Amino acid sequence: MEFPVYLPIGPWKLHPHPVFEALAYFIGFRLYLWTRRKERLPTFQALWIIVAAALGAAIGSKLLYWLEDPVLTMNHAFDVVYLMEGKTIVGGLLGGLVAVELMKRKLGITQSTGDDMVFPLLVAIAIGRVGCFLTGLSDHTYGTATSLPWGVDFGDGVKRHPTQLYEIAFLVLLGGLLRYTQSRTGRKQPLPDGAGFQLFMAGYLLFRLTVDFIKPTPHPYLGLNNVQLACLAGLIYYGFLIIPWIRSRRRDKEMAYAGQS
Repeated sequence: MEFPVYLPIGPWKLHPHPVFEALAYFIGFRLYLWTRRKERLPTFQALWIIVAAALGAAIGSKLLYWLEDPVLTMNHAFDVVYLMEGKTIVGGLLGGLVAVELMKRKLGITQSTGDDMVFPLLVAIAIGRVGCFLTGLSDHTYGTATSLPWGVDFGDGVKRHPTQLYEIAFLVLLGGLLRYTQSRTGRKQPLPDGAGFQLFMAGYLLFRLTVDFIKPTPHPYLGLNNVQLACLAGLIYYGFLIIPWIRSRRRDKEMAYAGQS
């Protein structure tokens, strides 16, 4: 396979990255509108939530990318091309989270809105990673060199971990586990409001914390890179949210079991 893998459409050959990025946004947005629980949130509020998520994601993805190599960023502080060319999904997710919470506060929304975004996000990220893989070296999302049989040569003669494909496989697995958890617990003891999104974020952040150890990016922060630091911060935040309701569910089960015995 020769990278980038251009997509032949009629007389044109389109670069895979913008094509799959556009597909990710379009399909993710349409999936959200189709699957969201419409009785929970009026349409105009749902659209404002989407706007906030998109703007927050754009800002967060840039800010975290600039921290990948702080010295290089400072040297290119006035280089518009450099400042605009990169982004990261983790920064987008965390930036979107902050923006959505601020928008909810402004609109007076108290209930969780994240559960409706879980599967649209899973699908959108997976589609986007297809474009990253087909782009090859210029996308800078590949892994380090490997001798494993599934290593991929992206065009420089070095077989590397196809971390984009690892991420797609993980997203499929995570989606299946979340669906199973929701269906299994929904019949007996429904998950708390917002728990689905919390589990999604914790799972994805844990994956990125792990997989970035096999990415050839600078790791200037005590052996960690910028994405891993953000993942750790996000995992601590979601740990404080998830652990209490897990303990509460265990206590409820123990009390129910004690009452039956």
